[in-house]
Amino acid sequence: MKAVCWHGANDVRVDTVPDPKILNPRDAIIKITSTAICGSDLHLYNGFIPTMEPGDILGHEFMGEVVEVGREVKNLKVGDRVVVPFTISCGNCFFCQRDLSSLCDNSNPNAWMAEKLYGHSPSGLFGYTHLFGGYAGGQAEYVRVPFADVGPFKIPDGLTDEQVLFLTDIFPTGYMAAENCNIQPGDTVAIWGCGPVGQFAIRSAFMLGAERVIAIDRIPERLAMAKAGNAEIINYEEIEVGAALKEMTGGRGPDACMDAVGMEAHGTDAIALYDKVKQAVRLETDRPMVLRQAIVACRKGGTVSVPGVYGGFIDKFPMGSVVNKALTLKSGQTHVHRYLRPLLERVQNGEIDPSFVITHRLSLDEAPHGYEIFKHKKDNCIKIVLKP
Repeated sequence: MKAVCWHGANDVRVDTVPDPKILNPRDAIIKITSTAICGSDLHLYNGFIPTMEPGDILGHEFMGEVVEVGREVKNLKVGDRVVVPFTISCGNCFFCQRDLSSLCDNSNPNAWMAEKLYGHSPSGLFGYTHLFGGYAGGQAEYVRVPFADVGPFKIPDGLTDEQVLFLTDIFPTGYMAAENCNIQPGDTVAIWGCGPVGQFAIRSAFMLGAERVIAIDRIPERLAMAKAGNAEIINYEEIEVGAALKEMTGGRGPDACMDAVGMEAHGTDAIALYDKVKQAVRLETDRPMVLRQAIVACRKGGTVSVPGVYGGFIDKFPMGSVVNKALTLKSGQTHVHRYLRPLLERVQNGEIDPSFVITHRLSLDEAPHGYEIFKHKKDNCIKIVLKP
């Protein structure tokens, strides 16, 4: 089969690789009908997350048709149309039983590696380094899905791939990030980053009762999409964000602030240059400019939500601001299983059509070009869907 494979920083290729096979009686094989390039994939493309190996198959946002099931998979049959959460969950462990599926104790065969870095291991992830299990991803023609009696979610007739594909990751991620903001009626939420997750976070914040959402970015087409979702916008290259947020909130600050950017944040001041240099020479793994801004800008007693991906260690963390303003900080990989059914119902009820975020539709063979235009924000690119 064909698959999008990582061969080093800024080097992905469409290779011919062996077809996946059933390895465990709880496995299923899915024929991919739609898959996507995620902003998180760019961290791999840029070489900032370790334990990738040449030939690793990328991709964690995918859906398709069941073509084979292991003997212990009783809830699926050949021909079923499914979306597959990007987090791999066993369904039986302490965390899965508490609806914390991204913290599964049993799905990362390389848990020892993650434990050395984080103290404990989260769940395995599709197509996202050997630190998170070394699983082949879904930017391919076929994929093996472990724990298939738990993960894949059947899609009812009448919905297109593009309406449901993002249930695999970015829609639940944006929604959980908004839910983590503890939004109360009348609240103002500030969201840094108007990429795909930020776009879903904007719309989710309104769904959850926010009165105002302020979106912060520098890319015109992303800001335009945020504005189309009823957000007020700030271009951080044109105005100082902290001062603007104070003015827009009567000096109090937003009730909740969200970092939907993560480890490769950009900035315009001296500390942004400091982070960029330290990350380049591996004295700091992540660039946390946005996280610092969000913590400092948030009102006293407010909440900072962090759906942005961070890989390791950061400098100049404003812990004094967290403590002395009595802030709540919430984060985590998304517990996708928790949100699949309620968000599907929102799609079915016409509250949201997640396909609004798609700007490019490419063939699998065009994936290397897709990674380049997504990374460099060319051709007004916000979200790419690949069709194997």
